[in-house]
Amino acid sequence: MSKYTKQFKLTVVKRYLDSSMGYVAVAQQYGIDRSFVQKWSKQYALHGEAGLDKKFSHYNAEFKLSVLQSMWDKQLSYRETAILFDIRNLNILSNWERSYHSEGIQALTPRTRGRPKAMSPPKKVQPQPAKTDESRSREELLEEVNYLRMENAYLKKLKALVQEQALEASLKKRK
Repeated sequence: MSKYTKQFKLTVVKRYLDSSMGYVAVAQQYGIDRSFVQKWSKQYALHGEAGLDKKFSHYNAEFKLSVLQSMWDKQLSYRETAILFDIRNLNILSNWERSYHSEGIQALTPRTRGRPKAMSPPKKVQPQPAKTDESRSREELLEEVNYLRMENAYLKKLKALVQEQALEASLKKRK
């Protein structure tokens, strides 16, 4: 939420433009910093009342690079550049410049925001078609028979263990 409404900004700018008072005097009259009066009046002069509106923008890499090039070519300050291109947060220009010098044009591309998805979509695994017994080799069939025998023996031992534990539990209850 903006601290100052558009109507308040417009009142301050009109007061500055209509009177012979300077930035400092108007700022003192409204109890604000002189930089606000200066910034709002320049935005108003360049963009009209729309320059005082709230603005939430996302900029692409080409725009960012063109802003930086213009700033360097014309030797403008961050404040002047922000007012010229109607960028409300002049601190973002220093971030763009620092990123560009350290990482190049790739640093200016917008990144995805927010928290990454917790899980990726499940990968669809295509089941391999089962081979018929006739198409399998003797070794594959013997391997499967041995596997099934081990599985069967394991399940028998597990069943015996469970029955033994149940028998011991029932004997303890009788005592």
